[in-house]
Order: sequence, then structure tokens, then C-alpha cells
Amino acid sequence: MKMTIRSSRWIPASLALVPFTALWLGGCGSGKKVDYSTEVKPILNKHCISCHGGVKQSGGFSVLFREEALGVTKSGKPAIVPGDASASEFIRRLHTKDPKERMPLKAAPLSSEEIDILTRWVEQGAEWGEHWAYVPPKPPAAGATIDQFINDKLDDENLDPAPQADPQTLLRRLSLDIIGLPPSEARTAAFSKNFSEETYANMVDSLLASPQFGEKWASMWLDLARYADTKGYEKDSRRDFWRYRDWVIQAFNKDMPFNEFTVDQLAGDLLPNPTQEQYIATAFHRNTMNNDEGGTQDEEFRTAAIIDRVNTTMEVWQGTTIACVQCHAHPYDPFHFEDYYKLMAFLNNTRDEDTPGEYPRLRFYDSLQRTEVDAVSKWVAQYGNASQVKDTEDFLRALEPKVHAHDADQFINGELADTKYISIRNGGSCRMKNVPLNEATTLLLRYWSGGGRLEIRSDSLKGPVVANIELPKGNSVLPVALKPLAGRHDLFFIFRNPAIDPMHSVAGVEWMAFRHDLPGKGQPGYKEMETKFMQLVNAYPDGLPIMVENTPDLFRPTYVFERGNWLVHGPQVQPATPGSLNPFPEGAPRNRLGLAQWITDPKNPLTSRVMVNRLWEQLFGIGLVETLEDFGTQGFAPSHPELLDYLAYQFVHKHKWSVKSMLREIVLSSAYRRDSKSSPELQEKDPANRLLARGPRFRLSAEQVRDQALAVSGLLNLTMSGPAVMPWQPEGVWMTVYSGDSWKTSENGNQHRRGVYTFLRRTSPYPSAITFDGSSREVCLQRRIRTNTPLQALTTLNDPVFMEAARTLAERMGKDGGSNAKACIKRGYQLAMNKDITDAKTAVLEKLYRQALEQYQKDPAAADSLNMRQFPEKEKAHLAALTIVANALLNLDEFLTKS
Repeated sequence: MKMTIRSSRWIPASLALVPFTALWLGGCGSGKKVDYSTEVKPILNKHCISCHGGVKQSGGFSVLFREEALGVTKSGKPAIVPGDASASEFIRRLHTKDPKERMPLKAAPLSSEEIDILTRWVEQGAEWGEHWAYVPPKPPAAGATIDQFINDKLDDENLDPAPQADPQTLLRRLSLDIIGLPPSEARTAAFSKNFSEETYANMVDSLLASPQFGEKWASMWLDLARYADTKGYEKDSRRDFWRYRDWVIQAFNKDMPFNEFTVDQLAGDLLPNPTQEQYIATAFHRNTMNNDEGGTQDEEFRTAAIIDRVNTTMEVWQGTTIACVQCHAHPYDPFHFEDYYKLMAFLNNTRDEDTPGEYPRLRFYDSLQRTEVDAVSKWVAQYGNASQVKDTEDFLRALEPKVHAHDADQFINGELADTKYISIRNGGSCRMKNVPLNEATTLLLRYWSGGGRLEIRSDSLKGPVVANIELPKGNSVLPVALKPLAGRHDLFFIFRNPAIDPMHSVAGVEWMAFRHDLPGKGQPGYKEMETKFMQLVNAYPDGLPIMVENTPDLFRPTYVFERGNWLVHGPQVQPATPGSLNPFPEGAPRNRLGLAQWITDPKNPLTSRVMVNRLWEQLFGIGLVETLEDFGTQGFAPSHPELLDYLAYQFVHKHKWSVKSMLREIVLSSAYRRDSKSSPELQEKDPANRLLARGPRFRLSAEQVRDQALAVSGLLNLTMSGPAVMPWQPEGVWMTVYSGDSWKTSENGNQHRRGVYTFLRRTSPYPSAITFDGSSREVCLQRRIRTNTPLQALTTLNDPVFMEAARTLAERMGKDGGSNAKACIKRGYQLAMNKDITDAKTAVLEKLYRQALEQYQKDPAAADSLNMRQFPEKEKAHLAALTIVANALLNLDEFLTKS
């Protein structure tokens, strides 16, 4: 609604006041208090905010923040006068008939009802009520339950709830929801035989205790964490991140409280005496993409990673679309432009710098190396102090802090090769600017060379020599003795080797670290300990990119980016959280740990709501707030606001952030256990089941579709943990340009492991997973939008993974049913669907069997195409026909759907 306010266009009060007042009086008969959040804000968002909001403020007028809406416009006067609608230009422009002045400009006028709401709102004082999601949930009434909130709403709509689902359907639903797999036959038999409330509760507890629980729920979290097995961007080369994935699985299995789960991932490294597991957890924010392409600027993509971390943090834990605030104030929600960079300041002070090595990396020493690390630590403790012990252990843990080659400048007869490595020819030099030396005695130089000499001078090319050393041939980390210098200095590196081709470089350098000698120099055994230290530095154990905070010497300031451009810096900002949400915890540090404590503060209005809504969506197929990613004013309103607040409050205060305990309460509710069958009345009133009169019914996730097929066929390998595996995928899907990497199908049953372990390449995700709406994970994905396409049917009908599952299921059917086709079909349906088949379905599948059998009897070669060569000739046609039936079973809507 464009409102350009010019004093010269105002109608004189003597002419305008009487008719305008009459208009206002005619529409304001109701004395009902206007609610800003539910009545006013939707009108402003729909009609006004595109021209008068965070992006655009026509006439100097904005309705995004109260202080702006009540402030002086370009006309020199406020557009809204609280308590006086007749004096408010904002209201006059809604009533006027002049098309040049009437708002919205060049758009349909507001309805009389909308104008009445806005007029009464201004007259009542233009109060700026808070959006529901930014108000902390209140304690529920004593005795409140999930079913109470749902049944009250059904009563309001004159709807009766569906009855409870039958035991077999209920068990399948429960098993798929809690562990992501169909129930075993033994579980089904025991559950159905003695079904009762107690049996049901015991089954819930049993499934929650299953190690497969963590695998199912990790799949949800890994979408949020943008977990992948490659770096992304053009090269998209491999990375070993599987230890983070395993940490997530273990955290869910251990029922780690969600507040601890949050803190460990955002700031585990900043906790007192962090464990190795807490360092692994910080890989959450190292899942950002890393650009190894030659010629790219590392700082640009380091900044891109930080921006991604800001956006992801606010999306995952606050359900807030913050990305647009990088360039301007939020168009709809109360977040200022500067808020974005204050949040960035929490995350912008880490050691990672988009280097090919993805430093810092947590080093996983083997047992012998671990013994050496302990020996070095013991030596330092004997001859040094606690600070030196910590410094040594921290350095050996991740080789930080270090300075990277991309910081070099002032190259003479050399270059920054590939924009990543120092490369200097004979007699050439480069500068490392403003290095914090602090009387360091050793430079650890990660280099490669065919031999030569290195000279280092301070402050200029003709400055004092601080190091002069022969460069041995090799590729390693070299200790270089330094003349101690206090404070910061420019260092000039000069490389010489007149014997080599003038166009060849003397050496390449990846990084350097400035260290002090180990304590105890001169003591017996010192040289041996120094050698052990360097052997550990030069070891290449497995590693995992983690978060490590900058030391004070390497502190990185954060600046506002003008119009979101990372190259154009505005004023410097300090870490702070948005003023529209809960206060920053008193005494909390202004770093990632403080940010995590703010997020998990019980006063935070969003964290618990967002998480319980996500759990609800996993169980019911749609969240109480459908837009999991947006709890702001443009997101969907909750279908059951009181229920959402009840769950959020209970999650924190009753369940103490326990995900398992929260899930248990939900699945024990009557609402969860209802039959999913609909009725004409329900279809008309509530086709999407937002009122929850019936049970959930929706298609399984990409992982579950494949896992279930493997499970019912008997192929599923339940081995947990470890590096990613490669199930069968079509040839030619991978087109690696640089590495020559290829998809090598795993063997020895590993190709049949659960989908959570499937290798995920960002530029080429696993085909069947992406067909069923899986994520490529370049960025955080809050919810998978379920699609229904022919490609999905083509996949489950023809993909060799599903054909192998069908053939193996057919073998199970034949083993139990023998040559009796009907018995085989009944057995196959029982294995697939966890219940007995109806006569009508049996007849249809028998017909399919007979048609297939006839074909394969006439054409034995066709049977061989289904991998029947290993079976006796007389059994081939029968098993091939059963395979076609099994294939049909694995493609039934009821098989691919949780009901």
C-alpha cells in the first residue's frame, strides 16, 4: 500500500474533518477490542507492508515496527496518531475516494470490514500487540492433556473422532514412526495376541529403547544439519564427516536432553574441558559447503559459510526466516537489518577459513599415537604450568591456531598458487602481514620442496633476520627456529635455490604456526620429547572438521555489510540477539556458547515450540504449524495454539528436554492411535486432517521406502555406524571432473544397510532418494514437501534395489508357501503389510501370478532376466511369477504409506 505523504496534498481540516469523521463514525459501532496479531497484522502484511515495510518505506512511512509507524514521515507529521483516527493520515487515505490519494495505490481498495478494523485499532490507541510465537508459552491448566485440546476443537466443529486403529495397523504405524522400520513378526504376534493399554505402552517403551530409534530420527536432523559426504560447489570432492552422523544417532539413542544436544553442536568446544564427543558435535556448523575450486577467494566462501550458519541457526532452532535480513530489515517480522550482523558476530570468530584441508580438523590418533600424546602432555605438566599443558593438548588436538598461506601478499617472483598456496621462485619473496609473534621461538611450516633455503626477515625485506634455514627435500611440517620478537610484525619470506629452473618454485607452503618451545628445554629426554611432538604434528590420522574459536590475537571483528554486500563494510557490531525475542541470559559470554544458552533459555519463546512442532510433523505428517520453517507472521497460524503451547511447556518443564519422553506422551494419546480412514463428512470439512479427527496417513520418507523394502524381503543389514556405503545406482550418474572418483557398489551386505548410511554427494544425490523428495543438503532443509510423480512408481517398479528386494521376498514366499500360489501370496502380503490379506486382494494378485507364470513358462529366458539362473528349471517360472507379485506388493499404495 504505497503512501507518499506530502503536506501540500492534505485536505484542509475545515473541509475534510466533518465528512471524514462521519465516515469513521459510520463504521465504528463496535466497541470490541481489536487484536493486533490476529486482525491488524494480517491486513498490514497483505496490503501495506510491500511499500511500507522493511524493504521499502514510501513516504518515509513503515508499518513494520511501532516506533517507525508512529514516527514522523517525510511530510513532517506522523501518519498514525494513536487514539485519534480522525487526525491520522493513515486512516484518511483508506477512506478517501480520490484515486491519487486512496491507499493502496493502484490496487483494489480495502474492504469496509478491513477499514473498520484498522480505524478502530487506531482509535483504541494503535497498540502493537506481540505475534503469538514471540510470547513464551504459559503453564497449562492442571490435568491438561493432548486429547483434551484436540477433542475440544472437534466438539466446536461438531465432529466425532475416529475409533482406534486395529492392533496390526497401530503397531506398523508405531514402528515406522519410532524406529523407521516395519515391526518384526515376533513383535507383531506378541502385540496382537495380548493387546491392551499396558501392552501398547510397553511396546512404545521397547521401540524407544531400540538402537534403530537413533537412525530414524537422525535422518530428520541430518536434513537440518545439511549433512553430506562431499564438500559441495563445483569440485564437490569427498569429505569424511560420518563421525558427526554417528554422534547424532548416538545422541538420539542416549536421549540426550535437547538443550545439551543444542549447546554441544553450537559450542561444544567452548565448554569447560570439552570431551572428544563435544568437539565432534560442533561439526554441525562445519557441514557448510567448502569451495576448493582454483581461483576462488577463500574469504568470500568463508563469509558464505558464516552467512549459512546464521540462517541455519535461526531456522533450525527459532523457525525464523532470517536470510533476507542480510540485505534489509525483515519485511514482515520484527528483525532489524543490524540484528543479522549482531547474530553473525557470535559465529564469525572461528578458525575455519574455507581452505582445501578444511582446517581445523579434530585428529583421531590411533592407540600408539594416543600414547605419544599422553607422554608429551605428561612432560609438559612436569616442567610447565597448566596453561602450557592446555596449549599443547589443544594444538595436538587440531593443530590450531595456524596462519594460512592465503594471508600472504606483496609477492615478488612468486604467487599465491591456485589462490591457496604460497609458491615462490628463486630469489622471490612474499609477506605475511601483522603476525602475532609474542616471542614465539619456533615456526612450524607446512611445506613441500625439492630443496633450497628459506630466510625470514621482520618488518621489511631488508629488516633483521629472524630465521635462516636449509629447506630439506620433502613434504611435511618443518620446525624453524625463530629469533623471539614481542608483539606483532610483518614477516618477509625469501626462498632461494639457484640450481633449479628459474620458472619453477623453490617451495610451496600451505600453512604455518608460531609456537613456543616445549618446557623443560635442557632437561634429560627433551630432544626425544621434541621429536615425539613433531612426529605427532607430521602424522596424518583420520580427521573431522570442527569448530575452534579464534585466540584473542586472531580475533575477527564483524561489520555490517552495506546492502548485504560482503565487500562493503559498514560499522562494526558486537554480538547481540534480536530485541524482539527473550533477553540475553545474564552472565552468559558473548560468543557461540552464550548464543546457545540464549537459544536454550526456558524464556526463549521459539526453541521448544519449533522442536515439538517438528516432532509432531514427523508423526502426523503435518505440523501444528504447517510451515515448520516459518513461525513468523507470514507463516501459517497453528491449528491448535493451546496444544502447541502445552507441548512446548511440557517439553521443557515436565520432560526436561527429553525427546523420547515427549514422543512417548504424543504416541500414547488417543489422537495418535485413531484409525486413519476418512468419511465423506471429514473429507468435506477437513480434507487435510488439520482437526485430527482421524489418524495420520501419508507416504513414507525416501529412507523408509527403501529400508522397508529391504526389511520385508529379509535383505536389510542392521549394522550401525562407520563410513558411508554405496548401494546399487545406475551407471553414469556420477560425472566427477577432477578426482576421477566413482561410485563403487558396496559388498558383503553393506549395500543393504539403512538409507541413513548411504553416501550423499551434493551435486549428485542418490537417485531413488531424491525421487522420493530426499534432500541434496547444500543448505538446511526444514521439511520435505511430499510429491507424487510417475518417477516414483518407475523407481519402485524397476530400480534394481527394489527388484532385488522383490526377488528375495518371492523366495521367502515360495519357501513358506511352496507351489501353492495362493498360500505364497498370502504369506507375501503378511510379510509386507503386517496383517492378513482380504479375499478380494488375493484374487487380483492370483490373476497377476497366473499371467506372469504363463509368460515365463513360454519364455524361460525372460525368467533368467530376473536373476533366476541359480534355481532349478522347474522352479524358475514359479519364482519369477512370484517375483512379479512381490514387486506389485512393494508398490502397493498401502505399503508405501503409513496409515
